[in-house]
Amino acid sequence: MNKPLPPDDDLTLVLDIGKSHAKLVLIDAAGEVVARQVQPNQSTPGPGYTALGVPALEAWLLATIPELPRRRAIRRLSITTHGAAFCGIDDAKGLVLPPMDYEWDGYGDTRAEWQALADPFEETGTPFLPMGLNAGLQLHWLQRHHGEACARVQHWLPYPQYWAWWFSGVACSEVSSLGCHTGLWSPTQADFSPWAYRAGLAARFAPIRRAWEAIGTLRPALAQRLDLPPDIQVMAGSHDSNACLARYLRSDPNALVLSTGTWCVLMAPGASVEGLDATRDELVNVAVDGRPVPTARFMGGREFAVLCGEASPELATVEALAEVMREGWKAVPAFTETGGPFPGQRGRVLRRGIEISIDAVPLALRPALASLYCAEVTAAMVQRLDPQAAADSLILEGPLAANKAFCEALGRFIEPRRLVISQDDVEGTARGAWLLGQSDGGNLRARKSLKKGPNRRHPS
Repeated sequence: MNKPLPPDDDLTLVLDIGKSHAKLVLIDAAGEVVARQVQPNQSTPGPGYTALGVPALEAWLLATIPELPRRRAIRRLSITTHGAAFCGIDDAKGLVLPPMDYEWDGYGDTRAEWQALADPFEETGTPFLPMGLNAGLQLHWLQRHHGEACARVQHWLPYPQYWAWWFSGVACSEVSSLGCHTGLWSPTQADFSPWAYRAGLAARFAPIRRAWEAIGTLRPALAQRLDLPPDIQVMAGSHDSNACLARYLRSDPNALVLSTGTWCVLMAPGASVEGLDATRDELVNVAVDGRPVPTARFMGGREFAVLCGEASPELATVEALAEVMREGWKAVPAFTETGGPFPGQRGRVLRRGIEISIDAVPLALRPALASLYCAEVTAAMVQRLDPQAAADSLILEGPLAANKAFCEALGRFIEPRRLVISQDDVEGTARGAWLLGQSDGGNLRARKSLKKGPNRRHPS
């Protein structure tokens, strides 16, 4: 018996904002891509700090969405963004303070001050990270240096929920962003951290909604400007790595999941949170259903780019990998100052154990060397999170899933585990956001109840 065809008037628009690029992906009810648009992200000067380029993204959305094909068939909007970004808003006036770029590092003595006030790792699962990767530090700095503006903030919103508010006028928060190494959330208590309460921040966050919940419809004036149906359902949205994880929580809940992009994030939902090492960028992530997830990460996409230099990533072939290994080329951590499992170490390139300049590596071999490096760092994270190989598979998502040299090397390094390479043309973050946009959120359910307040709607 033939299956009925999915309706062609039931589309989901996914807004996927990564640190390097923002993407609009229009996906039909069968999960096929109808249209895709990509925009580079650039930061901008803020009031005494570097801010994320929100105005440029807003302008891009206003220009791009009205040109999407079949846009009148869009029924829902699902949003996912990178973490470590929060927006302070006034319901009537919009952004009070633009979100800080987590790569800005002008905190000075405020960093030590915040670390003395913040809760211990055992409470929040949040390690003290470099730059502004702890969003709690960002908000503490803003309170100290922009106290008058902070007093005007009606709601602090995680970055996905800022965009949900921009589209719908409904302010909400969501746990996967609140629990993304912020110091604001207690994963085991499913509540704001004691420090967030002491600092007066917990009370300023909008009510918590689940990532797959529809929080409202498009603001009428915006729907008209974008030439979209006014009854489009806007979902609460989620942190990007957790959107990627969400697609596997029900089908393979104990598998290791590696989400790749600017960051390589390894999540182990079946492992224990005991024994994590905060000094190695190991932390407790919070899944969209509220469960604590042991996590390790490094800025793999950025380090890969540093090692590649001007060489095309397409040169990362299995044959090039074999030559790199045969010739004794090796890279050792680390090539950014963003933490990771080997903090404080200076990246070096070796040939048969002797340190040499990275420029001495033939350009054609540098992508394979970068792939080998990323595979070795990933394997080290796998061994730490799951030393007994309790998970029999590692699921690979994102750009590195198309890198043959990386897949070849990683598959060898993680044996006896199986490497399962995503064959999806849609990146895991966008696919997860699409799944969360479906009526049942992929059959995910909240694991713990959370306090929920009334919706707060922005006047249209």
